[in-house]
Amino acid sequence: MSHPPTLITSRPLDEYCRLFGLTRSSLGTLPGPVLDCPGGAAGLVAEARALGCQVIAADPLYALPAPDRTALARAGRAAIATAAGTDPGRYLPGGHAHRPEKYLRSWDRAHRLFAADSAAHPDRYIAAALPRLPFAEGTFALTLSSYLLFAYPELFAADDQLAALLELVRVTAPEGEVRVHPLYDGSGRRCPHLPELRATLGAHRISTEIRRVAPSDRAGRPHRILILRAVNRRSSRLRTPAGIHLTTAQPTRRTDARALGPQPSTRAVGTSTADAPTP
Repeated sequence: MSHPPTLITSRPLDEYCRLFGLTRSSLGTLPGPVLDCPGGAAGLVAEARALGCQVIAADPLYALPAPDRTALARAGRAAIATAAGTDPGRYLPGGHAHRPEKYLRSWDRAHRLFAADSAAHPDRYIAAALPRLPFAEGTFALTLSSYLLFAYPELFAADDQLAALLELVRVTAPEGEVRVHPLYDGSGRRCPHLPELRATLGAHRISTEIRRVAPSDRAGRPHRILILRAVNRRSSRLRTPAGIHLTTAQPTRRTDARALGPQPSTRAVGTSTADAPTP
């Protein structure tokens, strides 16, 4: 299984909430499990469990030995530290622009949680890649995908983005939704064909919404996420994590495109909190 030259991030639960417009209480009351794809080396699975929310993370990263996963996560941490030192206003959430070490400590804690939890509960970390996920239709109440599909246009052309989004909707319950962030690439350039992509999704009986997410603190800035829902698909009984059915689909391509800002040797995706132009 090949892995692209991208960086793995270790985002904590609170950062997921900020990115996707979620709250801890809303996660705790979901009627079924959550999919995080790509999951990277984040603390979401472990932290959400404490809220009563069951999360499955999917990423080809999990096919690698633990030392390799750790090395990639440390490289991601080093990248954000470098980027934050150069342009903290762009690469750090609003409340952390003048406190980069506090933000990095939240990543350190998230990575420690990931390392311990993935060792203790490997069944919650599935080695898989878009556009083919090994889950039955309608498995998840909520599906999250960050810093991947629109962030890497050199890896995901328009037809690849469509295939990936259709797959994310397929594994999400009809009464659930898919949330995708960001809608721009590493240069802050919005996806130029997003209107056409949304029209094509509509032809596949998938509704789309661009939602403005307000900052969680006064220093933050609003951003936008893409929300997808299946239209007129018969409701399916949500599965508990213990009953999640894995199909025989195998990972076929790269993900966790969670890169953290331009590096000397490659163009990577920033964690900028600045919003792209409204689609």
